[in-house]
Amino acid sequence: MKKILKMLLPAIAVIGMSASAGTFEKVKKEGVVHCGMSTGFAGFAEMGDDKVWKGFDIDLCRAVAAAVLGDADKLTNHPLTSKERFLALQSGEIDMLARSTTWTFTRDSSLGLNFAGVNYYDGQGFLVAKSLGVNDVKELDGATFCMQTGNTTELNIADYFMEHNMKYKSVLYDTDAQVIAGFKAGRCDVITTDQSGLYSKLTVLDKSKFKVLPNIISKEPLGPVVRQGDDRWFNIVKWSLNAMITAEELGITSQNAASLAKNSKNPEIQRLLGVNSNLGKMLGLDPKWAYNIITQVGNYGESFEKHLGVNTPLGIKRGVNALWNNGGILYSPPFR
Repeated sequence: MKKILKMLLPAIAVIGMSASAGTFEKVKKEGVVHCGMSTGFAGFAEMGDDKVWKGFDIDLCRAVAAAVLGDADKLTNHPLTSKERFLALQSGEIDMLARSTTWTFTRDSSLGLNFAGVNYYDGQGFLVAKSLGVNDVKELDGATFCMQTGNTTELNIADYFMEHNMKYKSVLYDTDAQVIAGFKAGRCDVITTDQSGLYSKLTVLDKSKFKVLPNIISKEPLGPVVRQGDDRWFNIVKWSLNAMITAEELGITSQNAASLAKNSKNPEIQRLLGVNSNLGKMLGLDPKWAYNIITQVGNYGESFEKHLGVNTPLGIKRGVNALWNNGGILYSPPFR
């Protein structure tokens, strides 16, 4: 099956590129953005009690819907496994992918896809039972790992253990829920994935009995993905993310955007909120495209704190995902 998939990918990529020539027009005509997301990932994409999908990644798709259609709720979410996600995008089943997907050389250069930025800087880590008595990844020689197939996790663990002359076994699953079930059933000693995913899994485990090791063995820049060959749509997704980041930097929130649009004398705030600029026109959007994102979804910081922050079950600190002027590396090109 893997050999067949590899043979089909170039052809599928070409089909996807052709189909993507009018993604913006397609979305406008249909009145909905088709968003590819996780099958369930606490904090990033999860079904709420009201049966509505919510989360940090979902907010990015909502931002694009707000920018293009003026309504963040004009969204259809498509839960996808790691193995399904790229095929769904290449084939045109979805308009964009926001599924904690790592930006790598291979993915960016060989699949007919483009990464439209980074919305979360992450790294691969390890979750173990405290009873295992392990405090460092180098103590895991010979351990069995539960992990999700079809992502960078498998390659990273193979590289790391080869480099350090260590051995391991792996048990592979398609979904996060299956990984957790396998771990609970004792089929493995360790769960390994991006650290954000480990904190997500801790929300359904007894935190008094499990812990995340301090080691990070990879760089995992996670971000939205679109098809190549469609520059307008690529720019819209990219600048929707940048609008959320810049809004936080400028102090624009969902609560004060309306007031700032009327009263701010800051030229960049005026440009971003569509007071006296043609930025929206350059993307083929309404002048209030970024205003709609901020008022309906929030700025980057609002979304982070709502779904991932220290006052949520995940309890994640901003860390490197803080703004560049606040100790992190988060940075948007200027709106001018």
